[in-house]
Amino acid sequence: MDEMKKRPLTGTNGVLSAEEMRSLERAALASGAVSGAVLMDRAGQGAVAAMLAHWPELGAGARRAAVLCGPGNNGGDGYVMAADLARRGWSVDVYALGDPTRLPGDARAAHDLWAERGAVHPLGQAAGGLAGYDVVIDALFGIGLARPLGGDIAAVLAGVPAKARRVAVDVPSGRDTDSGAVLGDAAFPADLTVTFHSRKPVHQVLEAAGGAVHVVDIGL
Repeated sequence: MDEMKKRPLTGTNGVLSAEEMRSLERAALASGAVSGAVLMDRAGQGAVAAMLAHWPELGAGARRAAVLCGPGNNGGDGYVMAADLARRGWSVDVYALGDPTRLPGDARAAHDLWAERGAVHPLGQAAGGLAGYDVVIDALFGIGLARPLGGDIAAVLAGVPAKARRVAVDVPSGRDTDSGAVLGDAAFPADLTVTFHSRKPVHQVLEAAGGAVHVVDIGL
């Protein structure tokens, strides 16, 4: 956490496409300069720090968060966020899409660390049951999504209450990273999107529509 406190909450690394960002991450990992686990920890903890900086009032009192975790590394970021918030005294419920045992390595490790602390519920259980949360966090897909959301996921997102603070990790699920367009009929209604290293084209669309975007430096 001390390392994350030293990292800026906003970055000025230009605008990168989804493929440019993936290439940058692959090069960093291949160089051995950083590990995937370290990047995931920085991303998850940085996203929590950005959220609390955006809404300072969340730092006081007991709070409840629902974290929607997907089947890839975006979901791994969500598990890191869940653990970080729990350490801060929050009540956290995690809802997972798919089988967590099939998560890729770093995300599976983040899941397992969270599972030592709290339960992981099937995503479908979140449908119609998100009204009591102060914050709903979308860590379902991130920059890799290129197809419309399935009906079951769309039903969960449709139930995200407007009174909750709604946070998207990297890209609101259901939006195309490079165009900002909604892929189909549903997308997560983010009030705040926390992305990493640089903005992507979607963030310009979100900002133009009045959404807030924070860029977290993860040391790439």
